[in-house]
Amino acid sequence: MEKLHAGILGTGHAYPEGILTNAELEKTVETSDEWITTRTGIKQRRKAAPGEYTSLFAVRAARQAIERAKIDPLEIDLLLCATVTPDQILPSTGCIIQAELGANKAAAMDIVAACSGFLYGLTLADAMIRTGQSRYALVIGAEILTQYVDYTDRGTCILFGDGAGAAVLGPVEGDQGILAARIRSDGRYLEQLFSPGGGTRRPASAETLAAGDHYFKMKGNELFKVAVRSMSEISNEVLEEAGQRAEDVSLFIPHQANQRITDAVASKLKVEEARVYSNIAMHGNTSSASIPIALDECVEAGRIKKGDLVLLASFGGGVTWGGVLLRW
Repeated sequence: MEKLHAGILGTGHAYPEGILTNAELEKTVETSDEWITTRTGIKQRRKAAPGEYTSLFAVRAARQAIERAKIDPLEIDLLLCATVTPDQILPSTGCIIQAELGANKAAAMDIVAACSGFLYGLTLADAMIRTGQSRYALVIGAEILTQYVDYTDRGTCILFGDGAGAAVLGPVEGDQGILAARIRSDGRYLEQLFSPGGGTRRPASAETLAAGDHYFKMKGNELFKVAVRSMSEISNEVLEEAGQRAEDVSLFIPHQANQRITDAVASKLKVEEARVYSNIAMHGNTSSASIPIALDECVEAGRIKKGDLVLLASFGGGVTWGGVLLRW
């Protein structure tokens, strides 16, 4: 019996109209366009307006992906929303999205794996499709990160942006689809990037709000080294498992965290710049949304063609990381 593969049948993305430029940040925090660009590669990021929320953009991206996949929402068996900025604590943002889409036959849930969330979702959806438990799966990465950054902390407020990306997966024939997928985590690094307030350990209160405990805290220099090593290693793992080499990769789409991280990982893998996609200058770090947004941009621009070998790699708070290799 031929081995079943899960492939991406349709993609979509959405983000707020609001744009926060480096020039605007210069007015509120001790920084400059030159300082931000040199250290991160970011020139601007999308910023949600008051009243805009995570599922709003997730639904827009999902509808686009479903339309391009040419399926009905009722055909979706599994709906995974990767996010660290849910609409609310209960119910899951996945269930909120499900209701909006009318995907009433899907099992819906959230994945909390920070910037690796979308690749966690692809890996889980791939396993469900391969085993026959699901036929069609919708995987979304969606974030409103700008609500959780301290605009007096130039180490974090310059990095994050808002948006959503989505992909519909289903069974594909031959050597197409996901060839290898791996996800990892190491909780020993949890305080490299975390938000200490708002949960049961430090419930929201006047004191936690005054202390800014709901904001993201990051140790950037230490995180850089772990990110480069982890993304490089897991990329090599999925390439080896699929019997492929880095030089065979048509397009490498890494998580858009920092241009220096992207450059360092590409260098370690020996993937030249022309085969590496970067949109961080325009979007900043959108966490779980960064890879699906980038993926859909590549599809829309014709950067990916049938038969292309596409490598995805991510790293995020937790810490978490993942790699997915697929044949388009």
